[in-house]
Amino acid sequence: MNKINVSSEIGPLKRVIVHRPDEGIQRISPKRSDELLFDDIVYLPQMQEEHDVFTDILKAFLGDENVLETQQLIFEALENDQDGKSEIIDMIIDFEELPLSFKDKLSEMPNDKLAEVLITGYDEEDDHILFDPIPNFIFTRDIAITVNDHVIITKAAKAARARENLLTRFIFWCHPIFEKLKKENRIINLNNKEIFTPSKRGESVSIEGGDVMIINEDYLMIGCSERTTHHAVLSLRDVLFERGVVKNIVQVNIPNDRTCMHIDTIFTQIDKGFVAAFKPIVVDGMSSNVEVHKINGTSKFYSSVKEFFLNEINPNMKFVLSGKGESPYQEREQWTDGCNLVSIKPGVALTYDRNIKTNEAFEEAGFNVIHASVLLEKFKSGELKPSDVENTIITLPSNELSRARGGSHCMTCPIERS
Repeated sequence: MNKINVSSEIGPLKRVIVHRPDEGIQRISPKRSDELLFDDIVYLPQMQEEHDVFTDILKAFLGDENVLETQQLIFEALENDQDGKSEIIDMIIDFEELPLSFKDKLSEMPNDKLAEVLITGYDEEDDHILFDPIPNFIFTRDIAITVNDHVIITKAAKAARARENLLTRFIFWCHPIFEKLKKENRIINLNNKEIFTPSKRGESVSIEGGDVMIINEDYLMIGCSERTTHHAVLSLRDVLFERGVVKNIVQVNIPNDRTCMHIDTIFTQIDKGFVAAFKPIVVDGMSSNVEVHKINGTSKFYSSVKEFFLNEINPNMKFVLSGKGESPYQEREQWTDGCNLVSIKPGVALTYDRNIKTNEAFEEAGFNVIHASVLLEKFKSGELKPSDVENTIITLPSNELSRARGGSHCMTCPIERS
């Protein structure tokens, strides 16, 4: 029986939520790109082709039915819950400041079309732009995090991502696969203003999923960053400790800078003994430190992420460095997500093909490196089976995907690992 549970970053991946780049991305103009938090103007057809290779790899390892697309989940939730459908339409009309007459227009759409319009903001049939696109929805890591047997629905720092939050709440509240979670009160909603309130000094609550990593069932890392506030970290810590979800909250303080927006832009764990890392911050501790909040009320401090891993997780942890730890390659390849990998199982992870020096570093660390298209051909011919793949870094086509500033870790929201 399928369950919602994730207790590590590297356990065999069983089910994951993704979002294929949608037509809304084609409507981003250079003047609006900063406002919509999208760094570049991308060529959508190629971006979709590259994303399809990414999801083909996931499907090969997990099975088609376990790679869940957000638009399909929204459609199924609309089909499942009529009251929820009415509520999400009302919420989006209110947030987007649309005329109330749009209520009937949206309500009368077939659910498959409505699911698409709620994401893209564009009614193709009438050639009518209803509201802005949400291009960052491809980064499903940010919308929710599974922590052991709980799900945390995140709260974005920027208004441009607020509709993502609304749609995510709708999925988790109204889709049947999450019904048991809801009944057992295992969904923590950071948008709940009764629990997660601004601090006395007015500091807001915002946490995005790229700043949250579960290392094992006892340790949850949360970055304090450009997008995740210190007050939010402490507020979530208190709720998780009260519920006994984890025993340690590891607060990773990183520079408030676009180049390292979330902690998964500077490191991700890829095996029990390996972390992909950006040397200046993770190893050298530049403008960074770590505080471990323990459930018994005590704390420990470390000068770097490396020191935390060596002292609390694995004394033999090795760090594979972006750009081999050499400038300017480390800065270039960290920017194009050389440190942002998602593990399909221990020692098997996905990265971008464009990060040449970093991929050489993986080879020097003892990993096989193979391009996704080559691997898919081997699967198709029967030369290899997914279960045969071990100790391997799979490289993805990335000319357009990398320009969106997010890697394979960003593009996956795991909801089940074994």
